[in-house]
Formats: sequence, C-alpha cells, structure tokens
Amino acid sequence: MGVSMSFPFYGCSSSKNSRKEKLYRISLNTSTIRTYQLPVEKQIDLCAAAGFDGIELWISDIRKFLDKGGNITELKSKLEENRLILENVIGFAPWASDNEQQRKDGLLQMQQEMELTAQLGGKYIAAPVMGVKQFDRERFDEYARRYRNILEIGQSSGVIPLLELWGSGVLHSLSDASNIALEAKHPDANLLLDFYHLFRGGNSFDSLKLLNLSRLPLLHINDYPDFPPCEQLNDSHRVYPGDGICPFNEILPSLFKYGFRGAFSVELFNESYCKQQSPEQMLAQTYNKTKQLIINNLQCI
Repeated sequence: MGVSMSFPFYGCSSSKNSRKEKLYRISLNTSTIRTYQLPVEKQIDLCAAAGFDGIELWISDIRKFLDKGGNITELKSKLEENRLILENVIGFAPWASDNEQQRKDGLLQMQQEMELTAQLGGKYIAAPVMGVKQFDRERFDEYARRYRNILEIGQSSGVIPLLELWGSGVLHSLSDASNIALEAKHPDANLLLDFYHLFRGGNSFDSLKLLNLSRLPLLHINDYPDFPPCEQLNDSHRVYPGDGICPFNEILPSLFKYGFRGAFSVELFNESYCKQQSPEQMLAQTYNKTKQLIINNLQCI
C-alpha cells in the first residue's frame, strides 16, 4: 500500500488566530542547489527536511542515479516517504529544433523522459523551445505544430509538456508563448512561467490576468535586483524571493484573485548563496523567506 499523502497550502486559513497560512505549496526546483553537486536522493532528503512540499528534479540527475545502479521504484518510494509531490521534471530535449534530424531525435528523447517522469509519479515536464536558434513570428503555425507533437506524445504516458518561457531566450515574450500554446489547439497545452523570466523578457505582470491561471500547475518563484539593468540580468543575478524589487505585494494577490492555486517552486542559480552556506542552511533560508513572502502578501479575499 502506498503512503497516504496530504499537503499544506500556505496563505489563508479559516482559523482566527492564523488567518494567513495554508494556501499554496512551496516547492523547490533543484537548480537552486545544483552547485553542491548532490546526488538526487540526497536532494530529495534535504528538500523534505527543509519543509518543502514538492520538488522539481532534473532529468540529468535522475539519469546519474540510474546509471549508478539505482532504480525508478526506489526513487519514487523516496519521494513518497518524504511526502514530496514531484511537481515537474526539468529536461532539455531539442523537440523544437529547426534541424529535422535533431528534432526527430528530440521527440524520441522527450518521449523517453516523459515515460521516466510518469514512472516517478510526475505529471509535468518542462518544454523550453530547445533547438530554435532565432524566433520567427512568421512561423507560429510551425512552432505550434511542433508543440502539439509533444503534447500528443505525452498522452500515452499521461505527462504534459509545459511550454517554458525564458527571459533571455528566443521565446521570451508571454504573447508569443501564449500564441504557440493557443495555436497548438490541444486540450493539454499549458505554460511554465517564472517571475525572473517574465521581467527579464520585458513582459508586464498585468498580462497574467489574461491567462486562465487556474490551469497553471506551478510558477517558478524568485526575485531580481535593481542593478544591473534588466537587459543585462542573467540567471546568476536571481535572489531569494522578497530580497529584490519584484512587486510581489501586487502580483501575489492578483494571482490569487484570478485563480492561481498551483505551487510556487523556488528556482535560483545564485552560486554565491551556495558558497556562503551549507546545503541545509541554504535550503532553510530559501524555504523560510519564500513562506514569509507568501504569508506577508496574501490576504483572505
């Protein structure tokens, strides 16, 4: 028999003495601790010990575990024993490539990674437009067909590829990403968004209101400083949620109002944090800062 699992949602509560707790899951994208080069089983243990409700694993780390003799059943059991939801899996299959052979190989890779995700109990996999060197707005129909291809492949495993927006990548515009998802004309089409990437890509947070936010399974949460200028920011500039200039006091209530109930998954690539602290210290700070930010900025509506 599997482990019985229930998960807290931090935000609002009906309790008079604790009005602002338990609304959203707080999860961890393991990019946040990649600098430590920890094996995936250790990542899971530390994530759970720090208090996170869910986790995003990288395919490369899962593959290393399997190559060293581990098995999927063992890894899935570890997630269940630690009461962690596998929110999403991070892979980089070139499913969108402009090169026909590379795209064909990418579709096969995506299929294999979706099957692996399903075996671990996951329902989503990241799908950045790998292999597209230069975005051409005259080719929306073509990009949409390529995205639909992986949506259809995912139906056999029950895993949905989330079209991912990257702030400094070829797909950095929310309107472009939304257009591709709409033109795919598939019921499972969906997006993977990130506060840093939205800002870095020159998007307006107000535009999020135009989406059906209730369908988003998660959002990557992070923050960014006021310097360097937006166009010079890179992944290493991401800071803990609440330590930058992202207007969470406006965005979080708006997300709630317009239906978002997914997980906030922390995604950082700031190596300086890892150099200054142990993994345990870094994860505790990441979790506590994120939880406090959500509590401080969400009121019962």
